[in-house]
Amino acid sequence: MIELRTSPHVRGAPSVDQIMRNVVYTLLPVCAFSVYQFGISAFALILVAVLSCIGTEHLFCRLSDKPTTVGDFSAVITGILLALTLPPGFPLWMAALAGFVGIALAKVMFGGIGFNVFNPALVGRAFVQAAFPVAITTWTPAFAPGRFTEFIPSTWTFPFAEPVPVAQWIKDIAVDGFTGATPLALEKFGNAGVSHVHTNTADLFMGMTAGSAGETSALLILICGSYLAVRRMMDWRIPAAMITGAFVTAGLFFTIDPDAYPAPLFMLFSGGLMLGAMFMASDMVASPVTPAGVWVYGILIGVLTVIIRLFGGLPEGVMYAILFGNAASPLISAVTQPRVYGTRRKKKAES
Repeated sequence: MIELRTSPHVRGAPSVDQIMRNVVYTLLPVCAFSVYQFGISAFALILVAVLSCIGTEHLFCRLSDKPTTVGDFSAVITGILLALTLPPGFPLWMAALAGFVGIALAKVMFGGIGFNVFNPALVGRAFVQAAFPVAITTWTPAFAPGRFTEFIPSTWTFPFAEPVPVAQWIKDIAVDGFTGATPLALEKFGNAGVSHVHTNTADLFMGMTAGSAGETSALLILICGSYLAVRRMMDWRIPAAMITGAFVTAGLFFTIDPDAYPAPLFMLFSGGLMLGAMFMASDMVASPVTPAGVWVYGILIGVLTVIIRLFGGLPEGVMYAILFGNAASPLISAVTQPRVYGTRRKKKAES
């Protein structure tokens, strides 16, 4: 029997659990490529970060006599995104601490899911970047031989102990030409006195370079993020605005002096810009809600990312740019409120 009804046909929106579950599904290919690229250390890093976030959220729910909220998958997303922004050989105890800080300070203290002002994964990363600057800037080569049979030495560093140096390990596995730096660091600081060491754009796009555990393959991140946009579980305007802002800003500097500044495509495909645009800046809670506001928000983050990369003390600027955008989000929403249909805009008070 076919039931026919006249319009309008009301279709329920997906629940929070459904959206969060789909975000986890889209991040799984990125995690799989991370493990393929960096081996069992990357797998352990993702696992520990996720378990830390889940355990922290469950603990605070129990302490506050509230039903546990780990079933909504938001803590899982925080753990995955946090791990993907960390070096693959990052000590596991530091990753666990980052997960605890991200959930406790950026989520629980603001009232839980739906109330966080800042992206919890980036807050956790910002904490460990300030607390452990050496460990978070220690990189290992991609596709190293033996990566599926042995851990990167620094992975199992004991709490508060000096991280195990990986320089000797890199020599032992006979990886030629690895400088211990990411493409962004090489571009900004150079190598052996040579400034602006360019990396092949195709390698950046495909993810064939060193970097954070899950930030290297721009192609894979774009494909996975596009799935969420097609399913309308992510506002596509935010990553589009962020990418546009970064591309135009980098293009202006490159046009002024192509010998001093990297090409726009390098800016887009290097570092964590794509991961930040697709999965972090688009955080539903920490981003504006107005149609014009999301464009202002995304462009602001893109411009700030390039400015920090070019003129800041660190080679990467995505994390700070998104956190700044999160802080400015309420103001952006307030000043970009659309005019209510059928009303006039308020006239300026006469002087």
